[in-house]
Amino acid sequence: MAESPLREPTFLVLTALAEAPKHGYAVIEDVLRISDGRVRLRAGTLYAVLDRLRADGLIEVEREEVVQSRLRRYYRLTALGARRLAEEADRLRHNADAARVRLRRGGLLSNGGAA
Repeated sequence: MAESPLREPTFLVLTALAEAPKHGYAVIEDVLRISDGRVRLRAGTLYAVLDRLRADGLIEVEREEVVQSRLRRYYRLTALGARRLAEEADRLRHNADAARVRLRRGGLLSNGGAA
């Protein structure tokens, strides 16, 4: 049975962690960059996503350090998380390609891609 699609914030958090381990605030900033400012994660939302991803085995804590008397936890993608992210990226690409083909066939999209 195929996995259910990832919600956009979850997909973007996994994408942010694909490049290198990051702490929570760095993930929030990277998600904002990746989404061109469309997705602004609040700390509560982020940590709920991180907890769920850890429980599912898609990410893990790489290390912890104390910065200005506060614990900073760095998260990294697991091999399972990398596979799940790649599968979701393929699914999204397939769906986007199908939409473009049908828009072109219907005369609603030029070959350049813009409607």
